[in-house]
Amino acid sequence: MGEVTFLLLLCLSATKMFFVSGEDPYLFFRWNVTYGTISPLGVPQQGILINGQFPGPNINSTTNNNIVLNVFNNLDEPFLLTWSGIQHRKNSWQDGVLGSMCPILPGTNYTYHFQVKDQIGSYIYYPTTAMHRVAGAFGGLRVNSRLLIPVPYADPEDDYTVLIGDWYTKSHSTLRKFLDSGRSLGRPDGVLINGKSAKGDGNDKPLFTMKAGKTYKYRICNVGVKNSLNFRIQGHTMKLVEMEGSHTVQNTYQSLDVHVGQCFSVLVTANQKPKDYYVVASTRFTKSALSGKGIIRYIGGKGPASPEIAEAPVGWAWSLNQFRTFRWNLTASAARPNPQGSYHYGAINITRTIKLVNSASKVDGKLRYAVNGISHIDPPTPLKLAEYYGVANKVFKYDTIPDDPPAARGAPKVTSAPIVLNMTFRNFIEIIFENHEKSIQSWHLDGYSFFAVAIEPGRWTPELRKNYNLLDAVSRHTVQVFPKSWAAILLTIDNAGMWNIRSEIAERRYLGQQLYASVLSPARSLRDEYNIPDNALLCGLVKNLPKPPPYSI
Repeated sequence: MGEVTFLLLLCLSATKMFFVSGEDPYLFFRWNVTYGTISPLGVPQQGILINGQFPGPNINSTTNNNIVLNVFNNLDEPFLLTWSGIQHRKNSWQDGVLGSMCPILPGTNYTYHFQVKDQIGSYIYYPTTAMHRVAGAFGGLRVNSRLLIPVPYADPEDDYTVLIGDWYTKSHSTLRKFLDSGRSLGRPDGVLINGKSAKGDGNDKPLFTMKAGKTYKYRICNVGVKNSLNFRIQGHTMKLVEMEGSHTVQNTYQSLDVHVGQCFSVLVTANQKPKDYYVVASTRFTKSALSGKGIIRYIGGKGPASPEIAEAPVGWAWSLNQFRTFRWNLTASAARPNPQGSYHYGAINITRTIKLVNSASKVDGKLRYAVNGISHIDPPTPLKLAEYYGVANKVFKYDTIPDDPPAARGAPKVTSAPIVLNMTFRNFIEIIFENHEKSIQSWHLDGYSFFAVAIEPGRWTPELRKNYNLLDAVSRHTVQVFPKSWAAILLTIDNAGMWNIRSEIAERRYLGQQLYASVLSPARSLRDEYNIPDNALLCGLVKNLPKPPPYSI
């Protein structure tokens, strides 16, 4: 063999090896979860910190990155984190909820490994164990678009994460005892922006800085416990560009209602007099409003923020009308190169309609929240593990709630049990969230994004489908349901796994307003779902069972 031929074959072989073994980039993190004393409202209290930070670190990733995150639990209780809005395609093993994972025990660690596959957008993470969410350990998770995929706006000067949320000064353990004893959490003590609330005495350090004439991206997420919040920036308008993973029609707003668990991305241009301005988040739908403030400072500007702050809107009709202005950008590309508008969801036949009615009742004299008359409880064996190991019949029953619950007069009689819906893989379904209560609800679905096609007052009937937006409803993962109202979502159940449908209002989730969707692939193939990870934590009935045969292609 001649030297030139040998070198050519060697190059071809090396090229082949490169393409076969090439993977999307990996991001590695090591997080230590600890208790620590914090005083965000001036009252010292026990918080939950990640690497000593409150809020936790911001994860900055790009579409298709692999995230490897080693979590060390240094608390005295089991702990889990969920990645709200990350779809974990074929991989509910990493979802971080008690229906799909065993918790990380005190003094031990677990390494999450997941890919932000075919997604862009602004997301959050937070704890799902006990009432840890009220103590911290939450943060932002952004997924940037790949350089090859065009974004429908110019690159901003900078990109800021804005975590807004109501806050209690009582500890998470005290608040958990309230719920366990049968009482509600009551009214929060304040509102935080990135873990702080400006005093307005002229000594506040800026949360964000802007250069005059430049445009900035703000990712606004409600990481709170209970309250919808109205967000506004003093003297500036906001151009909405993305919502929970979807590019939107770029309408301009003076303020935005951000309900619990939701994220919006806006563009803000520094076109005002160079000085300080307030960012404000105020509670909505409460008898008396609570507000949190932060400072935006123009670089080189002089002068304090004006004490005159615009009031938040009043009533939920305003919020409903704002929801109706949100539209999907059908001309923009997203994580995939094909335009989003090529998915004509409005032309697909609905194969199943599920109505989920929330309620508040007393069980044995204690407050419980329910869905279709059943209040969910998490069994010691995670639902996904029970199903995978073939012992589901010892842990839960499928379809304990009806798809169309009978109309109840007054509060329904409530029982407690795990709620698991048996879903048909790849069906196109409709879910109706119906709220007969006087308080607003916020519903989230793990593993998917859905089309939020309608929110309207009253009770849902099939004739109301004529009012659906079947063209450009935003594809998202969390939807609010106003008092005495309903919301409709449409989606294809094409992501195999065990997926949580939950109230994002912490006390409601903790006291039973959640359920799971079991999406099984009949093929038991790696094309549809990954095998259980080698490092999966085992507990309950499956702790000492032999591992089932793995899936194959």
